[in-house]
Amino acid sequence: MKLARLEEFRQAAYQHLGKAKDATFELTDAILLTRNVYCLAELSLSPVFRRKWPSIYEALQDSRPQRQKLMQLYIKQIPTVERPLLAGDHTNWSRPDAVKLKERTYQHSGTSIAGNKPITVGQGYSTIAWIPEKEGSWALPLRHERITSAESPISKAIWQLKQVCKYFPTRPISVWDSEYGCAPFVLKTASIPADILVRLRSNLCLWGEPGAYSGKGRPKKHVQEGRRQRAEGRRNQLERDCDPSQSEAPKFSIWEGLHTLTPFSRGQRRHSFCLLPPALCLYR
Repeated sequence: MKLARLEEFRQAAYQHLGKAKDATFELTDAILLTRNVYCLAELSLSPVFRRKWPSIYEALQDSRPQRQKLMQLYIKQIPTVERPLLAGDHTNWSRPDAVKLKERTYQHSGTSIAGNKPITVGQGYSTIAWIPEKEGSWALPLRHERITSAESPISKAIWQLKQVCKYFPTRPISVWDSEYGCAPFVLKTASIPADILVRLRSNLCLWGEPGAYSGKGRPKKHVQEGRRQRAEGRRNQLERDCDPSQSEAPKFSIWEGLHTLTPFSRGQRRHSFCLLPPALCLYR
């Protein structure tokens, strides 16, 4: 039964590869079965790649995989017993010496050299993947695309999340890094049928309820609670165990009524903030 399902999946994926299907399909198998590779030509030495090394470059040049249909095929393989867990992130491909590479942009890149700016020149890629297991290190990428010079990581991630959520029968949960913990991302994903868990920056400024009118001056719309570290001092005393079966179950606290300035000024609803050690997250 499993073998028949695997054969059906591989045949369906083969039909969505566009031109040069045979070479592209064998190249995919070679990548999956090769642990380490230092150049593309080495993939031609794999026993599953039955062509000569020039076919690798021709396949990459001629193939135009149908990304939308492949994504739908992947989603059909995801179990529907539990709510799917999605993870999205943006990574850079540093190409400082490729001066003729099209659409190189400045990308954030961590550096261990003191005094250096955390930037590099290259291309950025946005990925949204399904996380299939509670334990393990592998995931199924549903969308993995380059961020063009006319796009931003935020806009690309929003578009990808919309495309993915269209075909899920159940409402997924998506997790994001601190790069997406900002008002534009929260605003533009409000209509997407997905729950979002995103890490917030440690220096994020939060705003709270204005309180009762003092009778003097213009009524306040909101009051600044300070940065995230100071906001921890006014959190509610609501603590919940994440897993009661564990002897040392981690706990988190929820703050009601805190918001960023932009959503509040545009009439958006306030959000609850919960503390998940060691990071602060926003859940919607």
